[in-house]
Amino acid sequence: MQGLDTNVLVRYLTQDDPEESALAAVAIEQPDAVFLIQPIVLCELVWVLDSAYRFSKLEILTALEQILRTAQFEVARKDTVWKSVAGFRRGKGDFADYFIGEANLSDGAVSTLTFDKALRPATGFRLLEA
Repeated sequence: MQGLDTNVLVRYLTQDDPEESALAAVAIEQPDAVFLIQPIVLCELVWVLDSAYRFSKLEILTALEQILRTAQFEVARKDTVWKSVAGFRRGKGDFADYFIGEANLSDGAVSTLTFDKALRPATGFRLLEA
């Protein structure tokens, strides 16, 4: 098993650079290859797809779900990532925020304190307000 960096996933998903996209495809599509993807890579991926490529939220959700369902991708903390995807789908916060909240709950926190009003209705967050 090898780990994947965000830039390899971006090239593979967007096919925006012919040379690097081809290299990413050859590496990822090897028979019996398995690649470890850390949640921080998914947080970076969402940010890049949104900010640099202007993917819609639906396109980003589709990409995340495809990654989670791809047999050769072993996603660390997969259950937590799935819960984060569900929160991101329902809510107005960023994917990374939902991952932070779910990871904190998973690791024993009763809630995650935030100033982000978009997370007010989200499970596991407590909004700090005056």
